[in-house]
Amino acid sequence: MKKCFITGFPGFISRELIKEAVRQNAFDAYYVLVLPHFYEAAQKELAGIAGEKAKVITGDITKEHLGIEAASMEVLKQEVTHVYHLAAIYDLGVDEKSAELVNVTGTANMLKWAGQAGLECFTYFSTAFVSGKKEGRVFEKDLEPAEGFKNHYEAAKFEAEVLVRNCMPELPAVIIRPGIVTGHSVTGETSKFDGPYYMLNLFSRLKYLPVIPMIGSGEVPFNTVPVNFLTAAVLYLSMKKDAAGITFHVTDPEPGSIGELYRLFMKELLHKEPFGRLPPAAAKKALASRKVCEMLGIRKEALDYFQYHTVYDCSNLLEHLKGSGIVCPNVRDYAGHLVRFYQKANMLKEENIHAESNQPGNRKAN
Repeated sequence: MKKCFITGFPGFISRELIKEAVRQNAFDAYYVLVLPHFYEAAQKELAGIAGEKAKVITGDITKEHLGIEAASMEVLKQEVTHVYHLAAIYDLGVDEKSAELVNVTGTANMLKWAGQAGLECFTYFSTAFVSGKKEGRVFEKDLEPAEGFKNHYEAAKFEAEVLVRNCMPELPAVIIRPGIVTGHSVTGETSKFDGPYYMLNLFSRLKYLPVIPMIGSGEVPFNTVPVNFLTAAVLYLSMKKDAAGITFHVTDPEPGSIGELYRLFMKELLHKEPFGRLPPAAAKKALASRKVCEMLGIRKEALDYFQYHTVYDCSNLLEHLKGSGIVCPNVRDYAGHLVRFYQKANMLKEENIHAESNQPGNRKAN
């Protein structure tokens, strides 16, 4: 019997991974670690996804023994065959202390537990961006900090990946380095509107301007992967014994440029083309104020990804996915689905705000 232990719920990728695993009938039980204040909501949501196979465990990866009570910890050690460690702070603007605590110390605590559990596979979710400011071609074996990092998120994920690499001789581990994760390539569905969605936020706020400029040259590769491809690939790789000890760039082997996606999104959303160019440094300066960032729905840290010309080699991924039928869709083919779901989500949000404002207690007197 195969039973898994998953961290990071109710995060977007964690949720979608469980859905895909249930669809494939991959596991006999799903032990899902959540912070105590998520317990009731997680119980309800997971019952709808995995039924009686879902077992919610409360804890905290930053605590000793993962903050899990002894009885539950013993059950996990005895029964779990596969671990998927996704819990992390996925925020480009995270401060150093928080990033270190959750992304590094949390991973160290998970590895300490995993080393005692007799697992078939420990799957660690890293990021392609452990490459930091390095430009040119980055290979899956590469893990070098020479050029530094764009933010504390990248630096902490790098440190955590080093920890996992160091455990690989004794622990059957797979390292997953996703590109920028988007919604589903067919439905566009997502619950996480960051990354490329910052472009859509920007266009939505600036739609009444006569022109919107391109940010940067537009020539920088922009590697997006839809969540359905990511979860299918991860589950497949985590079941392959010969994948243990290997790092995988779960990225698009033929990525478009950031300029292509910028144009695609603008055309789908506003039926416009960008006009003129704005250097990333100038755009970042304009976003120095937090209020401006909030108004435009964008993080200034995201602009750093408009200027580093990096290509992520995914030879390991392609080799190990041969014959599986799992192929990465190209964003050129599904950008429209992402935009339409974004529009629906925004429309629903506006309707909810309007409904709340019309509640009797919220009406303003004339």
